[in-house]
Amino acid sequence: MKYFKRVWKFLQEDSWPSFFVTLALAFVIIKFIFFPGLSFLTGTSLPLVIVESCSMYHHEDGLEKTFESSVYADYGLNLANTINWDFQNGFTKGDVIFVTGVKNIEIGDVIIFEGGARYPLIHRVIESGETYATKGDNYKTNSKQLESEKKISEDQLIGKALFKIPVIGWAKLIFFELGRPSRDRGICR
Repeated sequence: MKYFKRVWKFLQEDSWPSFFVTLALAFVIIKFIFFPGLSFLTGTSLPLVIVESCSMYHHEDGLEKTFESSVYADYGLNLANTINWDFQNGFTKGDVIFVTGVKNIEIGDVIIFEGGARYPLIHRVIESGETYATKGDNYKTNSKQLESEKKISEDQLIGKALFKIPVIGWAKLIFFELGRPSRDRGICR
C-alpha cells in the first residue's frame, strides 16, 4: 500500500518525469484496456471512427438534392423512403461515430465496411440482401456509385453507426491534413 501511495504522489507532482509517466500510463490504459473493452462491449473491432472525408456531408439542401442522383432510383428509392432513416443531417469531416456490431442491417442504415480503400468506408445502405449496396449522401462528390459500394459481403462489414459526436475528431485529423491533396483538406463545403 505504501508503494501505491508513493506512485500516486509521484503522478501528482508538477514535473516533466511525472508528466511523461502519466502520458505513457494514459496511453497504455487507452490502448490496452479501454479500446479492447469497448470493442468487446460493442461487438466490433472499430467501436469509434473519425469521419475523414466529406462523402456523407449534407449541404444546406439535405437529402432532397442527394436524391436527384439516378443511383437511388435504380434501387427503387425516393425521398419518401428516408423519413425514418437515422442521420438525417449526415456527417461532416471530424465527427466521431460510435459503432456497434453488425446486426439487422436495413436500407437507410449507415455501415462501416472494408471497401478496398486504405481506410474503411462509412456509407448509407441502399440495398440489403445477400450482399449490400451503399452510397455516400454527398451529392456534390458522390453523384455516381463506386464499384466498391455495390456488392458488400458480410465479411467486409465492420459495424453499424449508432450515434455521432460532432467535431471532436479534428483533435486527431488536424495532424494529417497537410498530407492530403489540397482538394481534400479542411472542412466540408
